[in-house]
Amino acid sequence: MSFSIRPKLPPWLHVKLQPSKELEETYTLLSQHATHTVCQSAKCPNRYECFSKKTATFLALGPYCTRLCSFCAVPFQKEPPPPNSKEYEAILASIEMLKLEHVVITMTSRDDLPDGGANYIATLTQLIAQQFPHVTIEVLVSDFQGDKEVWRSFLQKAHFHIFNHNIETVQRLSSQCRMRALYETSLSFLSFVKKLVPEKIVKSGCMLGLGETIEEVELLLEDLQAAGVDIVTIGQYLQPSKKQRKVASYIEPQTFSMLETYGKKKGIPFIFAGPFVRSSYNAEAVFNTFLNREVKR
Repeated sequence: MSFSIRPKLPPWLHVKLQPSKELEETYTLLSQHATHTVCQSAKCPNRYECFSKKTATFLALGPYCTRLCSFCAVPFQKEPPPPNSKEYEAILASIEMLKLEHVVITMTSRDDLPDGGANYIATLTQLIAQQFPHVTIEVLVSDFQGDKEVWRSFLQKAHFHIFNHNIETVQRLSSQCRMRALYETSLSFLSFVKKLVPEKIVKSGCMLGLGETIEEVELLLEDLQAAGVDIVTIGQYLQPSKKQRKVASYIEPQTFSMLETYGKKKGIPFIFAGPFVRSSYNAEAVFNTFLNREVKR
């Protein structure tokens, strides 16, 4: 069974943008500190809403990625500039000015670096924890080229409450959509984290509308459950620009609800699914909801 193809943007994906003082303030603040966000770099459709709430997902290791994934709008560069420690200062200043209680740090894939940038991200989380001990930290990282020794080192050094690594899409489409990233490696990484630091919350996400079938998504959910993932996000893929992969289909809201129910029945503790859901969308609310769910059990 395949998802039906909808050539035109359906009504549930039409959103009216409401300008606000907070939106302008967030843009100004991030610009002042030259802070990179995945919200802007990846052209996230939720960036106006999130900025209006004075929240953002910080993009570490510079604005350029060494992988040219077909769905992603983050600029590609084969040999980006070396990591700059001034980026630490910019992110820390932005956290303070935005008065964040929950910080999400993601990264560009840096295959040009021996450890893929793992130690750089670990150091950043340490600095955040030292300066803002009350803040919860969520990391959204690459696969660090599948190096298990790097994985182990990162988990030993990094300070975080939620570990996030996106599997992105179903197994059949993974090689078409992701550059140098393997479906099996992502599952292995997620499982590795849950086994090494079982007390941490493990999170992953995927997109729909790339040409997958419902059965393939159900299998993906089963794989994530077997890997020990606690939180799964599922959203609609939207083509960021003409340079990226075209949308194969627009998924109806009730299909997201159906998949959420399926995943929960299979044993995934928490699923956040919907057309505009992204891996770090409403991350703080998802984290708090998950914690409240655990307390009530």
